[in-house]
Amino acid sequence: MGEISIERQHLDHLLADSASTYGAPYQRAFAELAAARRGRPVAEILPLLRRAADDALLGFTDADLREQAQAISTGEPYVLRVTVA
Repeated sequence: MGEISIERQHLDHLLADSASTYGAPYQRAFAELAAARRGRPVAEILPLLRRAADDALLGFTDADLREQAQAISTGEPYVLRVTVA
């Protein structure tokens, strides 16, 4: 299970919010990758997750991204604990 801490004003970087003008919410990118890449190798998914995290300006660690890629690859649920500062 991953954990990330973000500032309240950047919550729209993580969650899809139709009221936001921010264009790269990580939640949407993760869901799209999970739908399109399920069963694919972790090594193929990992750089795509890194790009999505970088685009959303989120500071996931390599270990967090690897866990997420593994969950997408195997089809297992992934739980992310978010702390809003």
